[in-house]
Amino acid sequence: MKYLFAAVMLASAVVGFSEAASAAEGCGPGWYRGRYGNCRPMRGAVVVRPGPVVVAPAPVVVVPRARVCPYGFRWYAGRCRPF
Repeated sequence: MKYLFAAVMLASAVVGFSEAASAAEGCGPGWYRGRYGNCRPMRGAVVVRPGPVVVAPAPVVVVPRARVCPYGFRWYAGRCRPF
């Protein structure tokens, strides 16, 4: 029984370490560490197909109308008040 247990532990260790080796230095499968430590893909150039053009409608800007107080008054606390 202990030989079976030892064989299972050895097999699980081998499988565990073989998966870790495919993740090259923490970059993941298909990537490698570059000259300055960044992750680089192992394949050639990646071509990205452009997506559809989406045109959004112009934003609606609501501007409150200006409050004009008569001469000698100023706008304060929501209404025209004398100086």
